[in-house]
Order: sequence, then structure tokens, then C-alpha cells
Amino acid sequence: MRQIVLDTETTGLEPSQGDRVIEVAAVELVNLLPTGATFHCLVDPERDIPAEATRVHGFTNGDLAGKPKFSEIAEDMLAFLGDAPIIAHNAPFDFGFLDAELTRAGRPPLDRTRMVDSLAIAKERYPGMPNSLDALCRRLGIDNSMRSSHNAILDCRLLAQVYLELMGGKQPGLELAASIRTAGPVLAAETVSWTPRPILVPEERAVAHAAFVGSKVKEALWLQPPFAPGKDG
Repeated sequence: MRQIVLDTETTGLEPSQGDRVIEVAAVELVNLLPTGATFHCLVDPERDIPAEATRVHGFTNGDLAGKPKFSEIAEDMLAFLGDAPIIAHNAPFDFGFLDAELTRAGRPPLDRTRMVDSLAIAKERYPGMPNSLDALCRRLGIDNSMRSSHNAILDCRLLAQVYLELMGGKQPGLELAASIRTAGPVLAAETVSWTPRPILVPEERAVAHAAFVGSKVKEALWLQPPFAPGKDG
């Protein structure tokens, strides 16, 4: 099952008021585990970044000077997203901004049936509790100490861990399977040799056991056909 964890950073909160995307990041999951495949782009918003937005994500006008415009990254972004479900924390916010940018670039908006809102899932699981990404990391024991400011690719990686826990946590064997997948090819079955180690019973003990069973158990099931050994043992 392929899914995409996505995050954006923007110049503000309202695409309808002219706010724009300045960063897009996405992380690929297969069966809830990151594969290592990512998409990450800084974007020239074609407008000034307000100081209050810079205080949130740390990006200034100078940081984005010379970066590609959204229309120039749209095709690569859509190719990475494919047709997979898209997981985002407060997903309507990210979808709203991406839809505005896609429309501006002459492309259709994202299909809302693909939207998976991890914030809504968290609110259902932890009603009445703080459910920001930071709060969920603390609650679920996920290290977010490196998150001094909003950063889309880091937030995606943290959200991937949070989402796994929201979906029921790590299942036994998943980490082993992932390590095998990344470590290289698995040995073919025919290359593994096994040495049989039969348990040998001394003859006198076998005779004594047979006598004991004969005296205590009448018509023992395992001595009746088809279970009883034939002439070949």
C-alpha cells in the first residue's frame, strides 16, 4: 500500500488573500513504513514573506530568491504524488494551498478523496487533548528535539512516525523486514543448509515405555490405524 506524507510552508494562512506556497515536501510510505523516497522543493512565492510568517518557518525573501516558481515544480510534484492517498496534518490547509497553486498553474486541483487528515484522526483518538504535531510526538515518545522551527521535510518525517502510531503502532517484524529490504538481496532458500538432529531413544527405554502404555492405556489412539507405524516403521 503506497501512501504519501505531505507538508507545505506558506507566506500566510489564506490562499484566497494572496498567500503562497514557499516549500513543498513529501515522503513515500509503503505499508506504513518510509521507503526513503522523498520530494522536496523550495519555491519562489513571487511576493514578500511577512515577518510573522518568517517567525514560524524561518524563511526570508533572500532564502527564496532564485528558487523555481510553483508552476516549474508542479509536474515533478504531481509525478511523485502519483495516485496515492495523501496524508497531512490539518490536510485541508495543505490541500487548499496546493489547489490554489495548481489552479494558478493551469492544472486541476487534487482529488479530495485522496486526502487523509492525521489531525482529524488524532482528535478522534485523543479527544479534548492537544493534537499538534509537537504534542503528538511528546505523547507517542517520538524524538522531535531537532524541530526548532517549522520545516516541511522534517515535519513529514515526524508525521510519518506519528501516523504509524496512530494506525496502531509498529507491528512485530516490520523493522526486521525493512532492514532486510534495505540491506540487500535475501539469500535464496536453496543456499541455506540444515543439519537434522534426531532425538535418539535408547532401546531399553523404548521397550519400557511400550510396556507402560500397554498396561495403562487400552486401545491407544496413536497405536491404531492409520497412526500405527507399518512394517517399515
